[in-house]
Amino acid sequence: MAKTSKAKLRMVGVELYTDDLETAKKFYRETLGLKLTDEAPGRFAQFDAGSGFLCVERKGFENYPSRDKAVVFFEVPDLARAIATLGREQIVGSDLKGAGGRPPWAVLHDPEGHNILLLEAQKQRRKKARARRLV
Repeated sequence: MAKTSKAKLRMVGVELYTDDLETAKKFYRETLGLKLTDEAPGRFAQFDAGSGFLCVERKGFENYPSRDKAVVFFEVPDLARAIATLGREQIVGSDLKGAGGRPPWAVLHDPEGHNILLLEAQKQRRKKARARRLV
């Protein structure tokens, strides 16, 4: 008999594989401002990502490799401010109005080309919508 109940999952972290660990560490620490929480020099670096973690590991250490595509999602309180802070030239795609009821978003790449997708927090979207209605 097949199981019908589903596991109760809670996202706790994301790991990305990298060819250049030092460049990846610099990007996540200096460009995105994430706090380094753990590392094994030459092997991996783990960062605090709010309610979870983001880990970058040098390719070749894992014994269960994954496909190349990866997208890391970060929620930001104010997307326009995040873009200005990171630098507009870092952004490779965006929808700043949030078409189709989706949240406004912007994408940049880490040094390995992984997509880093920034989503504007729902609370900020509601505040902006209220301000538009009042005008």
